[in-house]
Amino acid sequence: MSAAIQRRLEIPEPHNADHTELHPQLNRAHVRFIGLGKTYNGQQGPVAALHGIDLAIQRGEVFGIIGRSGAGKSSLIRTINRLEQPSSGRVLIDQVDIGEFDEDRLVALRRRIGMIFQHFNLMSAKTVWQNVELPLKVAGVPKDKREQKVRELLELVGLQAKHKAYPAQLSGGQKQRVGIARALVHDPEILLCDEATSALDPETTQSILGLLREINKRLGLTIVLITHEMAVIREICDRVVVLEHGRIVEQGPVWEVFGNPQHEVSKTLLAPLQHALPEELQSRLQAQPQSTDAALVLRLQFSGSATDEPDLAALFAALGGRVRLLQGGVERIQGHALGQLLLAVSGSALGAAELRQRAGKWAQQAEVLGYVV
Repeated sequence: MSAAIQRRLEIPEPHNADHTELHPQLNRAHVRFIGLGKTYNGQQGPVAALHGIDLAIQRGEVFGIIGRSGAGKSSLIRTINRLEQPSSGRVLIDQVDIGEFDEDRLVALRRRIGMIFQHFNLMSAKTVWQNVELPLKVAGVPKDKREQKVRELLELVGLQAKHKAYPAQLSGGQKQRVGIARALVHDPEILLCDEATSALDPETTQSILGLLREINKRLGLTIVLITHEMAVIREICDRVVVLEHGRIVEQGPVWEVFGNPQHEVSKTLLAPLQHALPEELQSRLQAQPQSTDAALVLRLQFSGSATDEPDLAALFAALGGRVRLLQGGVERIQGHALGQLLLAVSGSALGAAELRQRAGKWAQQAEVLGYVV
């Protein structure tokens, strides 16, 4: 295991098993997993879904859990509201161990924790209003208070005009907005999102993520979101943990994990967001210059450790000759500049080693890929 991964995974252990003795820097954690494990009984014997999960989620943050199918994401998030009972370890909400809660305390806990699902889970025979109102009716909330709360929530999610519509009359994004409104009826402190955007098209996904950001800021909710889409993590999350085979393999601020992924799983998940070398260019690359007009191809990586965007004018001047931008771009995540530039440098008096060295003053990594005509 690399030192960078080890540094990201280090979480101080509690002094002892009493939740009142947690390490001081974890005392503000809204959700805390300690040595969490989950095993299912399969046809071929026990199947371990989670192994020794140690994790702290802070109050008010948007926390992402990502991993490939079968990594244990759903198992982990469902231990927060005890839809899944851990096989070992502990789950603490506000430093209180929920493992021994009886049915009454579980009902109270689940009213503090809203949940939205990939496939919406709406009742087809009920209108938008009735779907949102139902949890309040079950809880015995008086009619006038129910009406006030439903009206407020439909306004929040932008569905006032659809209150009489049935799910079959709604788009996917509108159905998910109903699901969000329903999850908020009991004024929860925590909102769990189980692949909430996986069934939506890209444009609708952006609108739902925008709504979740607004809810996070306006209501101060802690949002825990699981997904297999790195683009969703980049758009909304403050921190992210990467799971593989039920274990944490990497975690940290989103900008850090995206800018300098350490584990192979993280790199694989991030690959669709990164610009691969175009096949047309790859086919023309040569290890050595084949003619006097050959251009050196440089790849510059910006991992976010510098908060300022690269000064392209100064960079191009330092390289000398003619510099062309072949591909790439730089974006900002949490105030950090991340991205990649692919440059072709021709006519410079500098050699390949010096060009790479000079480029490295502006980028966290500079690499010579070869030469093209």
